[in-house]
Amino acid sequence: MIRLQIQSDAQDAALDLVRSAITAEVSRLKLGLEATSRHIKAFETRYRVTSEVFLQEFTAESLEGGDAEYVTWAGELKLYERIAAQLDTLRDVQYAA
Repeated sequence: MIRLQIQSDAQDAALDLVRSAITAEVSRLKLGLEATSRHIKAFETRYRVTSEVFLQEFTAESLEGGDAEYVTWAGELKLYERIAAQLDTLRDVQYAA
């Protein structure tokens, strides 16, 4: 759990501002997660394998696009993990005024 304590002369306004900023970031991260998920799904559909199989068994030579496609797919997977972790962190925030 993450607990944010806001201390300000305008405490309610500051708390609302922080909540609003975090809510906006959560929305942005959700959009990023959806886009990344679509990109990953496109690779999985194209090659008819899960991303788990891709990471365990594929090499750049296994893909039609070679190195560039391998790096793109692997990069999307890493990006998905990073966005999901950030989203989990922000969803866990509790506010104390």
